[in-house]
Amino acid sequence: MMQPCIEIYGAGLAGCEAAWQAAERGVRVRLYEMKPHKYSPAHHSEGFAELVCSNSLRSDCVSNAVGLLKEEMRRMGSLVMEAADATRVPAGSALAVDRVLFSKYITDKIASHPNIEIIHREVESVGEGITVVATGPLTSDSLSAHLIDSLGCGDLHFFDAAAPIVDFASINMDVAYFASRYDKGDADYVNCPMTREQYDAFYEALVSAEEAELKAFDRESQKDLKVFEGCMPVEVMARRGYDTLRFGPMKPVGLIDPRVGKEAYAVVQLRKENVEGTMFNLVGFQTHLTFPEQRRVFRMIPGLENAEFLRYGVMHRNTYLNSPDLLSLTYAMRNRPQTFFAGQMTGVEGYVESAGSGLVAGINAACLALGKEAVLFPEETMLGAMAAYVSRGGVGKFLPMNANFGIVSPLGYRVKGGKTAKNEKLAERALERIDEIRASAFASGEGAIVKNQ
Repeated sequence: MMQPCIEIYGAGLAGCEAAWQAAERGVRVRLYEMKPHKYSPAHHSEGFAELVCSNSLRSDCVSNAVGLLKEEMRRMGSLVMEAADATRVPAGSALAVDRVLFSKYITDKIASHPNIEIIHREVESVGEGITVVATGPLTSDSLSAHLIDSLGCGDLHFFDAAAPIVDFASINMDVAYFASRYDKGDADYVNCPMTREQYDAFYEALVSAEEAELKAFDRESQKDLKVFEGCMPVEVMARRGYDTLRFGPMKPVGLIDPRVGKEAYAVVQLRKENVEGTMFNLVGFQTHLTFPEQRRVFRMIPGLENAEFLRYGVMHRNTYLNSPDLLSLTYAMRNRPQTFFAGQMTGVEGYVESAGSGLVAGINAACLALGKEAVLFPEETMLGAMAAYVSRGGVGKFLPMNANFGIVSPLGYRVKGGKTAKNEKLAERALERIDEIRASAFASGEGAIVKNQ
């Protein structure tokens, strides 16, 4: 009997997760990746699952929405979560990874799976068979044109920005200090405190600094510039108002400067980029300033006067679909059910959310290939709530969304103890539902591997 086969386009977080989930369920997978023959404007490494912005996968606590999502994925046998746990770096209560080791871990796992064939070439159109399109928010122009013209997927763009990375040895630790906010977790962040006078000077320099020209991108798409709140360039955020940064990425609350025994007027935090702690990124400082302006302005931050920039911030175009008009709860197209989408192009926002959509799409592509019923995650789970949001949208125009408890089905009763207690109850219920889904051998993938025939 011929082993069923699906095709997956793109070896990012969503594509690798989808490939892994399908392969673990006995389906043969052809995974297409255009690197190293061609790179998007933001990708530089040959490895799979390359993290192009932050190295943080955010909170690891189940009373936090993305923390719950991570635990749901762990219980469903997620490759991305396995890799993240294996390559994590200290980051307080957050889960951050060494991005090089993370990519290598996933690349090695995918390359060695007996049910996965890797094909290094660009895909320009979607085939007629069972397919998962996970080419990401940086989908090539040729495939984008096919999705718009042939599949009727519409045309939406926004822009995404990455933060700079500095050499730890160049940080002045006589000024900066290690701490985590409210002393929560280990003291994993480098904190650069500012007085009001220093903040005033920095703010004025930032809002007047020169931005890089977006030469690499379609000029027409710049007329309707949209930026996800989570990746908004720091200079754009600053222009919203003098105190915007002080209530955002430069919030000083919960950080006591040991030199003076009190909170500073503003604080810039830096987070580890690798296990060795030789590289740190500026948290929340995504930017598209010119490289000389980044060097000039960011060296005004106390402690970074002589900072050596290992990578400057960059800005790149992202693309997403008007998914409520197109996709079902399994991330399959309603009018073309053999074609699935996964990743940020569906309208989920964030690394973990992208991988989570790949998990759901990969499982259900395997279901279709094997003639089994779809695995529908209930809206009490974060995986299910994300799928429901993508397939239905919210009020008004569809916009991408992070994992959050606002999209999860309510408990239906009051919980004493405030927001944290309520979220813990929501998480408890969600994980019970996930465990029920895992009770199915097919849904969990246990014992389902079929060798190539």
